Amino acid sequence: MSTTSTANTVQDWYASVATTQRSTGTANKASEQESRFLTLLTSQLKNQDPLNPMDNAETTSQLAQISTVSGIEKLNATLTKMMSSNQTSDTLQAANLVGHSVLVEGNQLALSSSMAVGGYELDKPASSVTVTILDANGATVQTLELGEQEAGVNEFVWDGQSLNGAALADGRYTVKVSAKDKDGSVEATPLELAKVGAVLTADGDLKIDVGRLGRVSMSDIKLIL
Repeated sequence: MSTTSTANTVQDWYASVATTQRSTGTANKASEQESRFLTLLTSQLKNQDPLNPMDNAETTSQLAQISTVSGIEKLNATLTKMMSSNQTSDTLQAANLVGHSVLVEGNQLALSSSMAVGGYELDKPASSVTVTILDANGATVQTLELGEQEAGVNEFVWDGQSLNGAALADGRYTVKVSAKDKDGSVEATPLELAKVGAVLTADGDLKIDVGRLGRVSMSDIKLIL
């Protein structure tokens, strides 16, 4: 009586499933895999050699393998659903930012009605911080000495006055920030005030539209004003 080894047949089937998943990048539904496996196993049990019955340990091992495959399929489906749910939640939360002003990395300062708001981020505490404001021609029009500042994000306000006390015209100016401590210079990144116009999803990533500065990630927003 000619029979086919149960272990070899089931292992061949299992390997075939794995190969198919790798080559196509997609997996069969868990229910279909279970059905194919159980059909194969039932057929082998019916046609096994009475003088050489299937080994219980091997049968249990194969059942464990199909259970693992099924479990991974269900886990992947659950994770996909959770990620989709989280993304929807993040989008709804981010939508509350529309219309708000935020500080993001940038070196421009918009003066309007004799007031401009800007910011900077310090890598570590500084004993002195200097903000230099330049006009469109690159000439220094004002220098703000902000003194000792903590590490992290800080903001400042400029009244639009020049070095000689004259009121400057509304418009866009450039900002440079320098900082020092007792050991020397401290890394300082200028931050620009922007208004959130929209929230959207691009290529699976949540993006915040901040006008002239384009689209940024939530992590790029340093401060919400």
